[in-house]
Amino acid sequence: MKVCVLFNAAAGIHRAKQEAEIALVREAFVAAGVVANVESVEGSQLTAAAAVAARTDCDAVVGAGGDGTLNAVASALVDTLKPLGVLPCGTLNHFAQELGIPLDVPTAARVIAAGHVRRIDVGDVNGHVFLNNSSIGMYPVAVQQRDEMRRVGLKKWPAMIVASLNVFHRFPLLAVRVETPNEELPRTTSFVFVGNNEYGTALFSLGKRASLVAGVLSLYTADCTTRWHFLRLLARAAVGLRSKAFHFDRLVVPKLWVDTPEPQVLVSLDGEVVRLKSPLAYSSRPAALSVIAPADVATFRGRPLDLLLGVHP
Repeated sequence: MKVCVLFNAAAGIHRAKQEAEIALVREAFVAAGVVANVESVEGSQLTAAAAVAARTDCDAVVGAGGDGTLNAVASALVDTLKPLGVLPCGTLNHFAQELGIPLDVPTAARVIAAGHVRRIDVGDVNGHVFLNNSSIGMYPVAVQQRDEMRRVGLKKWPAMIVASLNVFHRFPLLAVRVETPNEELPRTTSFVFVGNNEYGTALFSLGKRASLVAGVLSLYTADCTTRWHFLRLLARAAVGLRSKAFHFDRLVVPKLWVDTPEPQVLVSLDGEVVRLKSPLAYSSRPAALSVIAPADVATFRGRPLDLLLGVHP
C-alpha cells in the first residue's frame, strides 16, 4: 500500500516540534507496513497539494492535522474514487472521532493500512465543502479575531478565549432569512448553524452525529437578541430542551438558503473562516467522499448498501 501524507505546517508550530511529529508519522506507517510519502504543506496550499496527490498512483491521500486540515484535503477528493485517510494530529479532531479513528497516530496508521473504504456525505455551501458543520454569526467572527491575535504571537487557545469574550461582549446580531424547501424563517439572531447530517443536542450527545450517511443537513438557529437569551438557549439545548421564550429552530432538510442584507458574510467551515457572497446556498452531497475508516462504525448505518459502496442510482 502507498499513501501520500499531507502534514499541515501550521503557523506557530516550532520547527523542531514539527519535525518530531513528521518523524512520528513516518515511523507509524513503516510499522504498519505502508509506503508513505510525507510532505509538509502550508495550510493555504493543502487543497492544491491534495489535488496533485490524487492524480498519482497512491492508494489514499492522508490528511495529518485537525478538522481544518481534513476539510482542505477532502475538498480535492470529493466526487473522486481516491479515498481520504485520517491522521488525527489536531487539537479536537471531531471528524476523526466520529469516523471511529483512534486518536493516537500509530493506531490510526494501522486503520489506514487495513484499507476499509466507505462513502460518506459532505455538506456544501456556495461550492465550498464542509465535513462537520458551517455557521455564520458569533463563531466565525471570533475565529477571525483569534487568527488575527495568533499572527501577533498569541497561542491558539488563549487567543480563542479572548476573541470569544470580545465577541460575546459585543454580541453582534444578524438579520437573516432562512429558506428551506417547506418554509421561510425570518430571524434576528447571533448564529445560524448548519451541520452535515444531524447533530444531537442532548447533554451527553452534544456535538455528536448518529449518522454520516443520511443525506441531510441539520439547521439550528433562533430569535436570540440578548446575551441572556443566548445563555438560556445554550443551557436548555444542553439538556435537550427547546426554549419557549423565543423561536428556536431545529430542522433536518436536504438543502436550505440563508439570505443576509450584507452582500458578503463571514462563514466558518470546519473551524476555518471564509467570506462568501450572500445568499448562502447549502446542500447535502450524499456519498460524495471516500474515506478509510474502521470496518464497523455506527455512523455509517442508515444508508442502502449500494450508496455505501459508491454505486449511485
